[in-house]
Formats: sequence, structure tokens, C-alpha cells
Amino acid sequence: MGATSSRSGAFSLRWRPRGVGSYKVRAYSLHDEHLRASISAARRVTAYRTAAASYYGPGLYGGALACGGRLEPGTLGVAHKTLPCGSKVRLRYRGRTVTVPVVDRGPYTAGRDFDLTAATRARLRFPTTGVLLSSR
Repeated sequence: MGATSSRSGAFSLRWRPRGVGSYKVRAYSLHDEHLRASISAARRVTAYRTAAASYYGPGLYGGALACGGRLEPGTLGVAHKTLPCGSKVRLRYRGRTVTVPVVDRGPYTAGRDFDLTAATRARLRFPTTGVLLSSR
């Protein structure tokens, strides 16, 4: 971990999280017995990992989802083999971010971590297959 600051109070920080997920962080200024520290508002920082993904949807609309409900063109979500139904996953692709629930089981193609619904794919402007960043 390392930090640098300027005379104006601007700072930068390098930090390695324990793992993927969302972390709450705050910045504290230095203080001594004559000066109380100032504390920034809490901010959320997300640590991502790379994940292989594809998408599914057209041709399967109206079909049942493993986590309940039916797959529709506007369904936002992902299929994952082991994450519990309803778990929130933050996905990032080329500067676009979306947080969606696990709504189905899959993918069933070796080497892939997620199947995105067509609506999730459209929000991220994701190609048919590729690599994105995942918070889980």
C-alpha cells in the first residue's frame, strides 16, 4: 500500500484488496494532539476479476428460469452455475457497469463463468462472447 499527497490536499492511494467484492473506504488526514483529523465520507470501491461470458435469450423467451420466473426480452440477469439465486453481480465492460441478479443456472460451455441475458448484454454493449470484469 502506498499513498502520496500534494500541498493542496489532493492525494492518491495504491491498495490491494483481499479479494473481489465491494469495499467501504474512507480517507483520514494526519493529526496530532493540537489538530483533529478530518474524515471523508464513506465511498464504495469495487474490486473486480476477469470472467469469460457469453449471452442467451432469443429462442428461449418464455421459458422458465431456474431461479423462478420466465425469460423475457427485458430480463436483466445472469446465469451462473454456483452462485445462489438472487445474488447481485456487478459487471463491467469497456466503461459500462451494471448490477444484476443471478436468475438462472449455466453456462454449460466449458471455460465460461457467466451467461448474460440479452437485456444485460445490450446494457453493457457486450459482444456475443468475450471477457468482462465481475465483482463475484
